[in-house]
Amino acid sequence: MTEAVSSGDLAAVEAQLGRTPRGTHAVGHRCPCSLPDVVVTEPRLADGTPFPTTYYLTCPRATSLIGSLEGAGLMREMEDRLRDDAGLAAAYRAAHDAYLADRAVLGNVPEIAGVSAGGMPDRVKCLHVLAAHALAAGPGVNPLGDEVVERLADWWAAGPCVHVATDG
Repeated sequence: MTEAVSSGDLAAVEAQLGRTPRGTHAVGHRCPCSLPDVVVTEPRLADGTPFPTTYYLTCPRATSLIGSLEGAGLMREMEDRLRDDAGLAAAYRAAHDAYLADRAVLGNVPEIAGVSAGGMPDRVKCLHVLAAHALAAGPGVNPLGDEVVERLADWWAAGPCVHVATDG
């Protein structure tokens, strides 16, 4: 589920990323603290660059925790299971198809046709993208993304990851 992105959302995402966000179309998911933690990105950036990462994780706490999961070998373990479990492979392929369908709503970019993100549908290449997809699409769409989100526990429990000045 997505919602329009406000100037306050863009300011929060800029603070989270430490740079100006590019191609932001919408907020894909909000952290329980109310800040965006996933943005939906246009499939073609303003400078013409094709951009296959439709769902982009912005929360630095979640990003850091996922980096630790990657460093601990979770991608390799997931890829082994993907190779050995036909049911998981089918569900992961369906997640790939759902990702492509979501991006198609935003526009057709021939250079990235058939390319989703995170290694889908055959590999596990980026847990950040899989988690972003799972958060934006909701539980049950991306099985490996759901697993990553479950392993993050309550990354928001300490309060907002960034503080953005507001008017008034």
